[in-house]
Amino acid sequence: MGFHTFDVDRAANLEDESRYRFCSREELLSLLDVDATATVADLGSGTGFYTDDVAPYVDICYAVDVQSEMHDLYREKGLPETVETVTANVEDLPFADDSLDVAYSTMTYHEYQSPDALAELARVLRPGGRLVTVDWSADGEGSDGPPRAERFDLGDVTAQLGEAGFRVTRAETRRETFVCVARLDG
Repeated sequence: MGFHTFDVDRAANLEDESRYRFCSREELLSLLDVDATATVADLGSGTGFYTDDVAPYVDICYAVDVQSEMHDLYREKGLPETVETVTANVEDLPFADDSLDVAYSTMTYHEYQSPDALAELARVLRPGGRLVTVDWSADGEGSDGPPRAERFDLGDVTAQLGEAGFRVTRAETRRETFVCVARLDG
């Protein structure tokens, strides 16, 4: 992954409901715009904080994390019936071509972003599939999240997605974060 991964020793922090001030459950579900037949992947799922919010509304929600210890903690917490854990790097996902309707990440784009990761997402998303990204903005104040040097500017993100074959349909910067929704042209 990119600059770092979240420290497993601090995993309890991932369950802090104050995270919703950056992206609420309702906003995430609205951005994903999924139905009960959807197959989705939460990229950098950690202990499943946001995965739990999406799982009741989809057919399959893959909780993808590079750290198997995060999955162990998620299993201890209790996996929803529609969730399958996947230990993998975003650059090498174990999914068939065109197999996902939506992939999303909340506060993890800065950890996995690379041309190889974006190409891999373009491979596994079906034509017209969505990639929803909420992450720490390089333009943010830096009072929460990773150091500003590890963050991306929304303009850079939209350019990176465009180079990987995505069409950005929504992009907005907030005080500390950004939201970007992109569709895979095809």
